[in-house]
Amino acid sequence: MKISVIVPAHNEAPNLATLIDEMGAALNGRDAEVIIVDDGSTDNTGDVVAEKASAATVPVRYIRHTRPAGQSLALRTGVFAAAGEVIATIDGDGQNDPKYIPVLVDTLLGSGPEIGIVGGRRLGRKASGAKRLASGFANRLRRAMLHDDALDSGCGLKALRTDLFRRVPFFDGTHRFLPALVRQEGFGIVHCDVMDRPREHGSSHYGILDRGMRGWVDLMGVAWLRRRRRRIPRPEDIRHD
Repeated sequence: MKISVIVPAHNEAPNLATLIDEMGAALNGRDAEVIIVDDGSTDNTGDVVAEKASAATVPVRYIRHTRPAGQSLALRTGVFAAAGEVIATIDGDGQNDPKYIPVLVDTLLGSGPEIGIVGGRRLGRKASGAKRLASGFANRLRRAMLHDDALDSGCGLKALRTDLFRRVPFFDGTHRFLPALVRQEGFGIVHCDVMDRPREHGSSHYGILDRGMRGWVDLMGVAWLRRRRRRIPRPEDIRHD
């Protein structure tokens, strides 16, 4: 089964240089592709990807947004361009270790049909104490309001089947609510522990306050959606007499 790894990135050229090599090693021997979605970067991301792609052990595709659209919509671009039946996502800042991609994909494929998403749960977080506290509070609040069983919805490492991924609603914030949106489609979630890594180059593009404000608005929207939208029947639940 072909795997499409989607990497949304904005001004992450130095981190991508290492990440592409690591993804090639992690996916060696697998039917896979890597799709870098450059979300309106102003650095030399395109040049770095072109240089690394020429020697990569797995096919690397480059897609560019001429203007930044945000991480979730960069993911959407990659999801609809993917050729694989399974999609794995990973952040472009290098803090996610690609060696866990096969673990998440194999867990998904080895789970029953009721499981729709496998999410990474970060251990040994390298973020500041304030960010760890904010992330923990946000995860508890999401679980309380959405009942999505997500332990670490902010982790960029996830695996989903492509057809399911294309069915969830996309908005500027989808990536933080994928477990809840997948559950809305009638599927469950499984977690795999992954080790967090420090960022080698650059700094985070998000602050605690701005992410918190946007996250609260998105949380209210997803909670409303869950209240107003009944669970969609899966194909096996539909009879054609």
